[in-house]
Amino acid sequence: MENLYIAPTPSSPEVDFQFDARSLSLRGESYPENAAAFYGDIIARLKAFLAAQSGSALEVHIALAYFNSSSTKMLFNLIEALSNAAEDGNPVRLNWYHDEEDDTILEFGQELSEDFPAIDFVTRAVGGA
Repeated sequence: MENLYIAPTPSSPEVDFQFDARSLSLRGESYPENAAAFYGDIIARLKAFLAAQSGSALEVHIALAYFNSSSTKMLFNLIEALSNAAEDGNPVRLNWYHDEEDDTILEFGQELSEDFPAIDFVTRAVGGA
């Protein structure tokens, strides 16, 4: 499957899905005007990739400094697809990056790790003063 790269904008994250290397990353801020439209194709491509995997490990990096409520729903859908793949025998390690002073993003990552126990969640504090 062809890799997927979407350059970041002030309101949408960088998407760098290197399917050939089994490495997916989202970085930046996520508050696009239409989150469903922005993430729809990304999630569809991810699901198509995951459907073709069998026992393949996947490394995911999510480093979002900010995301709005509509992006939250799309992130949940994306991580749910990863969880389904993990339950089907494709190990998924999700590196959840958060500013060391941002409890909100840390807590959201912790909630996701509780909601999706099949995924190996790793929280990673970055930056700070």
